[in-house]
Amino acid sequence: MEEVRNVVCPFCGSCCDDIQVLIEDRRIIDVKNACVLGKSKFLGYNNERLTNPTVKVDGKPRSVLLTDAVDKAAEFLVKAKYPILYGWGCTSCEATSLGIELAEELSCVIDNVTTVCHGPTIEGVQDVGEVTCSLGEVKARADLILYWGCNPSHAHPRHMVRYGPFSKGMFRASRRERKLVVVDVRRTHTARLADTFLQVKPGTDYEVLTALRSIVRGHDLEVDEVEGIPVESLEELAETMMGCSFGTLFFGVGLSMTYGKHRNIDAALSLVRDLNMKTKFTIMPMRGHFNVTGANAVFTWQTGYPFCVDFNRGYPRYNPGETSIIDILCREECDAALVVASDPLAHFPRMAAKTLTQIPLVAIDPHLTATTMLGDVAVPSAHVGIEAEGTTYRMDGVPLKLKKLVEPPTGVLPDTEVLRMILNRVKEVR
Repeated sequence: MEEVRNVVCPFCGSCCDDIQVLIEDRRIIDVKNACVLGKSKFLGYNNERLTNPTVKVDGKPRSVLLTDAVDKAAEFLVKAKYPILYGWGCTSCEATSLGIELAEELSCVIDNVTTVCHGPTIEGVQDVGEVTCSLGEVKARADLILYWGCNPSHAHPRHMVRYGPFSKGMFRASRRERKLVVVDVRRTHTARLADTFLQVKPGTDYEVLTALRSIVRGHDLEVDEVEGIPVESLEELAETMMGCSFGTLFFGVGLSMTYGKHRNIDAALSLVRDLNMKTKFTIMPMRGHFNVTGANAVFTWQTGYPFCVDFNRGYPRYNPGETSIIDILCREECDAALVVASDPLAHFPRMAAKTLTQIPLVAIDPHLTATTMLGDVAVPSAHVGIEAEGTTYRMDGVPLKLKKLVEPPTGVLPDTEVLRMILNRVKEVR
């Protein structure tokens, strides 16, 4: 039996790096320190695996050699006039880098899962700027932690213990030294743990954030309530925020993907900027996929833009709403797609998913999913962080190394190698 320590969990954006994995007979038999979601991924990585490359013949998938699947994938992509590459949130930075190189070679669009979660967050940061920090600084210093539009108890189960109100930091040793505030549309499990909970009406975050900004800036509100919240409660929250030594606002898709979208984020970022005239305050999005932050970083390094990048004119262009995958699919403009480490057919809006089923679709993924089962070409890949190494970025932008723990099934390669094969084949046939 072998025990591997300091393993990075490849599940959510918290990327917990204190996981211990027990391996026996080249199989993972136990996991320590992981949450229920991370443990499920480590122990269930072999469930519902896609083990053989398949190509559809007469509408039915048939097992083929990897080289044949690569050839067919390259053929679809080269013949297409406007293909799109999508995914990248659940794979390594190295794979994302190859994807961008492939997109440039094909003069096509490449987008990542940010477009359907924290895309408005990035647009807000581009509008206003961001006062942020590392999760380590939150753990060490924060005496006020505010979760807005997110439920880490379910989505990031170890976040509050490792970095949030229940963490033991250098200068904040216990829960008694921290105040927890939750703002949400319902009383979630996280809200039940809060010292203060404000329940906002759905779609009114912008109004509440703007009211808080007004109070922080010294203005009196000439109303009794703001979207159902008494002004006294908002004034108490504003006083708490201004009176802390180090505060952090964590927010989720409850803020970024509801009515208002990037304007909500503008207001939240502006609120934190205003608070920094009174005290030290930071803000950070709760990223879901374990390497969506890394995808944004790699996209920005190589193209100058964090998502929905279009190489169709020979140089990178960025225009969310025009060059984002949902909009392209709903307009039925793309004529081929390559999906890596994602399952859009299970999660996209009906109109977008319908277009995906009507065009040549290539999927690279470790598992049997709706996308791999309906794809014209499906290629299995090794699990990054379990069967293949690579680099990931935690939600605060800190890079971490993913370890290879066990061997993948026979004949299954990391997606980096599969993408390199497709890229080389595309270069040969163009």
